[in-house]
Amino acid sequence: MPNILVVEDDTALRETLVYNLSRQEYRVEAVGDGLKALEAARRDHPDLVLLDLMLPGMDGFEVCRILRQEMNIPILILTAREAEIDRVIGLEIGADDYITKPFSMRELMARVKAHLRRERFIHQTQQETTSQEVLNFGNLTLDIGRREVLLDGKPIVMKPKEYDLLLFLAQHRRQALSRQFLLERVWGWDFAGGTRTVDVHIHWLRQKIESNPTQPRRIVTVRSSGYRFEG
Repeated sequence: MPNILVVEDDTALRETLVYNLSRQEYRVEAVGDGLKALEAARRDHPDLVLLDLMLPGMDGFEVCRILRQEMNIPILILTAREAEIDRVIGLEIGADDYITKPFSMRELMARVKAHLRRERFIHQTQQETTSQEVLNFGNLTLDIGRREVLLDGKPIVMKPKEYDLLLFLAQHRRQALSRQFLLERVWGWDFAGGTRTVDVHIHWLRQKIESNPTQPRRIVTVRSSGYRFEG
């Protein structure tokens, strides 16, 4: 039974979320501020976090940033802020998805279920992969068992979705992959974000693994299609 942490300072909405999630037979813990959210996450290691942005004590952006550094779990941002920059920042600091208030409870439950299903799939795939499997591309190494990327023998810090995207590209080396295909396979077919999410993550990857990110040689753009990993 998945354990979900709800972080929402609006009492009525928090109670509504707890009620609806409990009806889906999830174990639910709910807190109303950022500091308590960190305490609860560190104590209980939830399977998924629903995180409001406007919180007392510590805002949701900072909570998300810290959680992402400490654990690899789905983080879904709940926000009344509709500006695109807020969504981009949320994704940049490690959120997996966002939903804008007011939202449909049915849609939220579907998003929760989809992310939990995807995490189970990833976990099963990792268990089936031997810890010795390593992909080498010159000075770039992907250690699949350790979920680690090395450049010139030195570890590169990567957000979970950055790693997932790079691994998928590497496993399909020299194949032109469309943005929509990457979105469906890496984020999930029911991810509500647009294909710009892929472009943003490609940009971050290039900053980390290309010797000259403005003239990429490893992850190249395929005109009118998407991207291709050359190795």
